[in-house]
Amino acid sequence: MFYRPEAGHGLPHNPWNAIVAPRPIGWISTRGADGDNLGPYSFFNAVAYVPPQVIFGSTGAKDDRHGTKDSVTHIAETGVFCVNIAPADMKDAMNASSAFLPAGASEFERCGIEAAECETIDCPRVARAAASIECRATRVMPLAGESNWLVVGVATGIHIRDDCLVEGRFDPRPAGGWLARLGYHDYTTVTELWEMKRP
Repeated sequence: MFYRPEAGHGLPHNPWNAIVAPRPIGWISTRGADGDNLGPYSFFNAVAYVPPQVIFGSTGAKDDRHGTKDSVTHIAETGVFCVNIAPADMKDAMNASSAFLPAGASEFERCGIEAAECETIDCPRVARAAASIECRATRVMPLAGESNWLVVGVATGIHIRDDCLVEGRFDPRPAGGWLARLGYHDYTTVTELWEMKRP
């Protein structure tokens, strides 16, 4: 089949959500004047090595946030955020934190997720995340369409969970493996690895 996005796809579910997959999940924690926030974003990735940089996209809006979500609102206020990498053993907590809560309500508290303080920024992080990347936002920009935002950040500090360091390498398989979004309501865990060196 072929379709033009503006004309619609005619399918029961939007295929775009599953075409670019698997996608890593950026579990974004922020702190604003109204409290702490935590939410998962699957439009997320690392984009540079030196200095380490990440991006994530926020789509949709909450009625109490005037065209965006709590995470983007907090980042615009403070200029900082933390990306938490959820291993498979935290999949249920990650999913629970995706619920829309009123502005000022903390997903850490509502979902029973243990928080810890970041080292380089004033922000909470997920204490049991496989890794947490403390970030200073370098760009918060609107994208085409309604309520679409892109956030770019440079890492200022990186935490790695002790059991996710295996023989000197980051490896979250002891915590169930890498957790990724496939689209629709589908997820996967990555536990099978092989090496392929560049020619």
